[in-house]
Amino acid sequence: MTSVGVVGHVELVQFAVVDRVPVTGEIVHAREMFSEPAGGGAVAVVQLQKLAGAARFLTAVGDDDAATHVVRRLEELGVEVHAAQRQMAQRRTFTFLDSAGERTITVLGDRIVPWSSDPLPWDDLGQLDGIYLTGGDPAAVRAARAARVLVATPRAMEALAASGVQLDVLVHSASDPGEAYEPGMLDPAPRFVVSTRGAAGGAWTGETSGSWEATALPGAPVDAYGCGDSFAAALAFGLGSGMQLAEAIDLGARCGAACLCGRGPFAGQLVLE
Repeated sequence: MTSVGVVGHVELVQFAVVDRVPVTGEIVHAREMFSEPAGGGAVAVVQLQKLAGAARFLTAVGDDDAATHVVRRLEELGVEVHAAQRQMAQRRTFTFLDSAGERTITVLGDRIVPWSSDPLPWDDLGQLDGIYLTGGDPAAVRAARAARVLVATPRAMEALAASGVQLDVLVHSASDPGEAYEPGMLDPAPRFVVSTRGAAGGAWTGETSGSWEATALPGAPVDAYGCGDSFAAALAFGLGSGMQLAEAIDLGARCGAACLCGRGPFAGQLVLE
């Protein structure tokens, strides 16, 4: 069995399903509302659990009822959660899901990430086949590097750059300014940089280079929340399982496409038998 985990963040996300996002000064009515623990780390670890049958999450949360709910819900979803606690409110986001399938996000509060000084099972990470990292301090990145495969997002760039470790893969959305990456930002450079382009597929560069076409959707598109993080999680799982990069990307593309066909972060995620 492939052993996998995530080092990173979680948010309590309130979702509102609307026909369209309101323009300035307008009032719209939601057709549906629900909440889930989400954000990049949480979406990825639930996808990993669905692929591997088990997944470990090293994270940090606030000290309020929202934080308690986040941990309990992730455990209900089958995740092994190890959460340090901060004396602050749990970070939240409010997300519109519109009829065009797009998600529009408002962030409420500071990002909470695990630190190497937190009493978390850092020494156990070397037993894992694959880790996806969305946040932490530089020493947390170095601890995650003990896994056989380490995949990360540029949203953790400051810690990645200061850690001095080499990533197996840096994965990012080519259309998201918050995930921009240019050669030279990391030293040593990642073995591979994987750039996703949604319906246009994507490309990779590094020790080899190539591209892929978008995967056919398994159903009608519903909303895009969590597609990129499901892709990244599947990529980490695939490489940790011993797949070659192109094969792992294909699995990632299938997971991203499946996520697009479900409501919110988890409903459409691909489950491996």
